[in-house]
Amino acid sequence: MNYVPDTSVIVDGRFTQYIQDKEDANVILPEAMLSEVEHQANEGRAIGFAALEELKKLRSLEKEGKITIEIVGERPREWQIKRAKSGEIDEMIRSVALQYDAMLVTGDNIQRDVAIIKGINVDYLPPPEKVVKNIEEFFEDTTMSVHLKAGTNPVLKDGKPGSIKYRRLDYILNRSDLENIASNIVKRGKLEADSFIEMDAQGATVVQLKNIRIVITRPPFSDDIEITAVRPVVKLGIDYYDLDDKIKERLESSASGILVAGAPGAGKSTFVQALAEFFNARGKIVKTMERPRDLDVSKEITQYTELEGSMEMTGDILLLVRPDYTIFDEMRVTNDFKVYADLRLAGVGMVGVVHATRAIDALQRFIGRIELGLIPQIIDTIIYINNGQVAQVLSTQYTVKIPYGMTQEDLARPVIVVSDLISGKDLYEIYSFGEQVVVVPVKERKESSISKLAVDRIEDYIKRMIRSDDVEVKMVGDSRAIVRVDPKYIPKLIGRSGKNITEIEKKLGIKIDVEESGSNAERQKAGVEIKNKIIYIDVGHPNKHVRIYLGEVPILQALSSSKGIVRIKLSTEIGNAIYNHIKNGGDIFYSID
Repeated sequence: MNYVPDTSVIVDGRFTQYIQDKEDANVILPEAMLSEVEHQANEGRAIGFAALEELKKLRSLEKEGKITIEIVGERPREWQIKRAKSGEIDEMIRSVALQYDAMLVTGDNIQRDVAIIKGINVDYLPPPEKVVKNIEEFFEDTTMSVHLKAGTNPVLKDGKPGSIKYRRLDYILNRSDLENIASNIVKRGKLEADSFIEMDAQGATVVQLKNIRIVITRPPFSDDIEITAVRPVVKLGIDYYDLDDKIKERLESSASGILVAGAPGAGKSTFVQALAEFFNARGKIVKTMERPRDLDVSKEITQYTELEGSMEMTGDILLLVRPDYTIFDEMRVTNDFKVYADLRLAGVGMVGVVHATRAIDALQRFIGRIELGLIPQIIDTIIYINNGQVAQVLSTQYTVKIPYGMTQEDLARPVIVVSDLISGKDLYEIYSFGEQVVVVPVKERKESSISKLAVDRIEDYIKRMIRSDDVEVKMVGDSRAIVRVDPKYIPKLIGRSGKNITEIEKKLGIKIDVEESGSNAERQKAGVEIKNKIIYIDVGHPNKHVRIYLGEVPILQALSSSKGIVRIKLSTEIGNAIYNHIKNGGDIFYSID
């Protein structure tokens, strides 16, 4: 009997196995099929080389006397080869089968159906069922992630954050193996419960398969097919982290703008999962914003992703849902930071996850994206994760002060002070300096001279110098003092060109401001009223040059109105600082210059 195979059953060896069991088999090979195989091999395609190998096996069977072979028909023209996908080559193969009253052998559904319609005898060989390895089979109990790439050994990452080992398996996966695994993953992502396709773009697919996040990449996005699968190894509770009581108290009471920072693989997601469950266990309504949705949280916590490709739209929905806390995992682009800020300013408790190699770097990622004065209202706590543990916790505070390293009173300005939550030690100061925003580390200061010389010692020193007991010393910070003396002693205290006071400052290691005792430079409490976005400071002295203080810190000099009022717009940086100072229970003082 005559048999005509097409390319679909030649390339994978199906026809070779099929024909061995046939008696008196005469295999007719159409020139069209041979030309297609040759063209594929010339283009360097693996399918062409595989088909050539199978054709050589058929010739070997002929030499063994098991089959006979004929090559018939015409070679297709160039345009027919180019239109092979349109069915030109298949039509030439069908014509040969019809001409020789042969059995057309194919593995192509369309080829089979067209042959049946045309009255050609056809035998359909379905593709062999391949045993496809599920991605879970690569995972062992301690495996965090699996990394598969065509032509390489599978690599497993075992352990947990802070204790990771890499293991390379002793076999190589080819492209066909990975294509089968990838196809199986996508199919399961569509059909299985608690699984979904998070993203499907040209060259990249992200699938959440139960608790495993899988990224599949293909050319042209990657140089070859690659599959990366990541799963949480352990699900930890907040007690695992053995948090200091101060941290627990802050999380339970006042922390509502939280950043969780750390390097990739440090354990940030594991910690925020524990934090989400911590809030949930205390009766809080918790939601998540994720891209992709891979946090392993309880059913009570609803996980959201981008709505129509936009986290801003997701944020709009969350404002309608009104959760107590939202976990934002993770923030990368400017819009993410703005969505976090908008939700926080709307009163939603936020926990944002960011990549950072230091805790302060997480805060710096907001600078330039959010108005500087708003940052402490948005972010109050920064938790830095390293090697799966809470390595550092920072807090923020907005105040008006003379920045670290400066001494002149007129340099006082609004400053964000970043402190270590446990020790209370100031670590950084953030403020505007000209057109720039600077982040200045606050170095640990050596014990200053003033801490060694009590105020009475300073008074004694000045008294002996001017030979008068009419001396009053008042400390302003740890490196500045105000000395008030009778006006007649001021020239002697200051000296020619400030020589005497300079020597005193060097000797005592402190900056000294000299004022007249009993003068109207004494600070007095001012009345304050906020109305129509204007701060009205009542100093009670019309048309006077006055100095305004927040506590002990001078913040501005101004000329009072004819009614003794200083007006400041609430929208200005100074106005915002005064408002926050009053809001926190602080008093406003003034002095007449």
